Amino acid sequence: MSRDYQQYKDEVIADVGETLRDAGCQPIIFVGSGFSKRFASAPKWDELLRGLAEACPLIDKSYGYYKQTYNDPMRIGSVFADLYREWAWGVGRDQFPDEYFDESVPGDIFIKHKVAELLSNLGPDKIGSYGSVELDAEIEAVRSMNPHAIVTTNYDELVEQIFPEYSRIVGQTILRQPYLAVGEVFKIHGCVSVPGSLVLTKEDYEEFESDKKYLSAKLLTYFAEHPLLFIGYSATDPNIKSVLYDVDRMIKADFQLIPNIYILEFSEDVTDDSYPPHDRVLAVGEGREIRIKTIVASDYSWVFKAFSNGGALEKVNMKLLRALMARTYDLVRKDVPTQRVEIDFQTLDKKLSEGHNIATLLGIASLDHASKFNVSYPYTLTTVAAQLGYSYWYYANKLIDKVTKETGVNIKSFDNGYHVTVVAGSKTTMHKYSQAVVDLLKLVQAGQPYSLAKDCDIDI
Repeated sequence: MSRDYQQYKDEVIADVGETLRDAGCQPIIFVGSGFSKRFASAPKWDELLRGLAEACPLIDKSYGYYKQTYNDPMRIGSVFADLYREWAWGVGRDQFPDEYFDESVPGDIFIKHKVAELLSNLGPDKIGSYGSVELDAEIEAVRSMNPHAIVTTNYDELVEQIFPEYSRIVGQTILRQPYLAVGEVFKIHGCVSVPGSLVLTKEDYEEFESDKKYLSAKLLTYFAEHPLLFIGYSATDPNIKSVLYDVDRMIKADFQLIPNIYILEFSEDVTDDSYPPHDRVLAVGEGREIRIKTIVASDYSWVFKAFSNGGALEKVNMKLLRALMARTYDLVRKDVPTQRVEIDFQTLDKKLSEGHNIATLLGIASLDHASKFNVSYPYTLTTVAAQLGYSYWYYANKLIDKVTKETGVNIKSFDNGYHVTVVAGSKTTMHKYSQAVVDLLKLVQAGQPYSLAKDCDIDI
């Protein structure tokens, strides 16, 4: 039987759905310049540099000369930054804000100001369209993903327009965040709203690389647990390679397929008879290679809808949820230890010990038997993996698959003493696990004899 594109789509949708169910959480999307190019006709690197060359009279040669001479966009950015500074301090002074001429302001602020001007008006037209009915449908589909967070190397503000409820974190500000919350847009290469934050020149990139290990450490806590979708990047993009290099070193995949990382690749050659590959191998540096899942499409709507099947955060107020998390963090880490607030610990202890009153403390409607449930099923698949000494949920999942093959019982397919599926909204489900599954998988891990409790209905 010949395979076609419809079969390919069905297989991808099924695989994404399984990945979302296994992870039990919302996806994270990593957005590159191709995204803004597709939905707002934004310039790519070469096009942006070409526009900068045309805007500065001291750049007296065509862009082709600089590309031929340096063949490095970051180096060209540094050369252009010097020429913009010379222009600004001469005949171009009236083109820039007065505060930029203070001696304490970095000299590359002038070219970054021009970049902000060039990218300031990207977004939908006056009637809210992104260019066509098809593109508008894709935007609605990407909104329906309700991603846990968005990471982008783009300077423009298109993502913030599409996800207005999400909070923007610019540049290395993420390093000063004491926790990682839900509903945030991480602008790791800066944002036009803060021109000085842009990572544009060779010197900027060198500084970014020196600080990146701290940034990576924070972001990898996301990537280890959440499905990750790259949108708007080519497979050879250095930003992708940098992220995947860090992922590979963290999880030590040893060339195994990474089950929760996807790259969306555009192809105008897709036809009804096409059957693209499901994964690809990428060289990520220092002789390391990694296998990730790939999705090839010309229409992105079905892809974004596939990733929306994992959950419904649509009824959650992102700003309120972030505020609640931040205030709780400050209360526990700062206010109570420094005695900034008076706590009735007797009442608080009583509420917490009763379990069902915890939600009331937070102003959330309580669930019956919530404390019993949380005691019985305290683990996610990631924390099960941690109990087994793994850094990645995938390896715990492999042990569960082994149990399924050896016993004929898939403990994740129904509620039992090892596992329960929690419904969280109209579409979202979350898998929770008991201590019993940790004990079971330790036996499987060690190659020791084991047996499932009768009907998997054990007394926790």
